[in-house]
Amino acid sequence: MYAVTIVDGILEWQEHPDPLPGPGQLLVQVTAAGINGADLLQRKGFYPAPPGYPVDIPGLELAGTVVATGEGTRRFGVGDRVMAVTGGGGQAGLAVIPESGALAVPDGMAWESAGGFPEAFSTAHDALVTQAGLSAGERVLISGAAGGVGTAAVQLAALRGAEVVASIRDTGRGDVVDVLHRLGATSVITPDEVPVSGPFDVSLELVGAPGVEQVLPHLALGGRIVVIGVGAGAKAEVNLLAVMGARASISGSTLRSRTETEKASVAAALEADTARALAEGSLVVPVAETFPMSEAQAAYDRFAAGGKVGKIVLLAP
Repeated sequence: MYAVTIVDGILEWQEHPDPLPGPGQLLVQVTAAGINGADLLQRKGFYPAPPGYPVDIPGLELAGTVVATGEGTRRFGVGDRVMAVTGGGGQAGLAVIPESGALAVPDGMAWESAGGFPEAFSTAHDALVTQAGLSAGERVLISGAAGGVGTAAVQLAALRGAEVVASIRDTGRGDVVDVLHRLGATSVITPDEVPVSGPFDVSLELVGAPGVEQVLPHLALGGRIVVIGVGAGAKAEVNLLAVMGARASISGSTLRSRTETEKASVAAALEADTARALAEGSLVVPVAETFPMSEAQAAYDRFAAGGKVGKIVLLAP
């Protein structure tokens, strides 16, 4: 098979041995694979793959067709369309994934959408629902709302009946604002408008430390902040009196380093909440742009440039 390969910080399209599925695993012929911030970090050498995954083939999510199954698999068979979060190796012609973490791709779902669904929606659902316990009627602030995880979070929060405030850097871009409103945002603001837009029951922080410092004084009683991104900085100055006064909580969440059992639980919770909406088409994956997998370097550059709405997705040749 061929795969996107990290060579001294540069991405090349190189040949690798075909992987084989072990017990409880599926071998998937990859059709689409989304790009995520962690992939850029891995390319730079800052986010190594967990044990058991390729060290030089990035890719945390994929969608494709099952071409072989390992011993003990029960749910999926050869020919089934699946998508999944994986610890790495998703940006390749073939990839091995645990069956326990695989999700069925609905018949009407386009491959590029399926390739951009698993990581973004799993991350957002775990943070909003499992970690923050978001419920109907609550107000939630989603920072960095125009990205892949942000657009997923807006939809998931709206699906739960929450009032969604989406924060983006430039509200002058009417196209972005319109998309976020269509996805379920009640209002779209800039980070500078956070202080006059509260209080918030939940704040999903995708940008980093500045966002935590800014929203903390504007939490409702019992407010929860969940940090899942630190691109703007990882160290924040926290006013503990504000935490105490609001009886607030600050937590964080990542997916990649979790065990297969934990990832299976995340997938099961996501599927239980979204399978019907996904099949009906009421949940969507905004795809900003697609690239051939062999042109991954250009796709990563596009991802890093920002100014997009939704996902950058690689498609198999």
